Amino acid sequence: MDDVTLTPEQEQLADEVFQRIEQLYRDEARRVARLFASKPNDQLLGKTEFQLRDLLHRLGGASLEAALEGRKKGATGGRA
Repeated sequence: MDDVTLTPEQEQLADEVFQRIEQLYRDEARRVARLFASKPNDQLLGKTEFQLRDLLHRLGGASLEAALEGRKKGATGGRA
């Protein structure tokens, strides 16, 4: 995924999306760090994994919303 070649227009869109999601990622990283810090070593696996998954799913949803912001309703970059 790191080796994706983008057109100048796509690169501009990527920069715009990055600007919208950068703070979301920082905030979620803080939540993850706080979650880990709140658990003793013997509790990092199991229930904590599910809590982590929930945090990251929320981040993924917020990232998708940010990527959709600014795009015209119904517009797609390719086939629907």
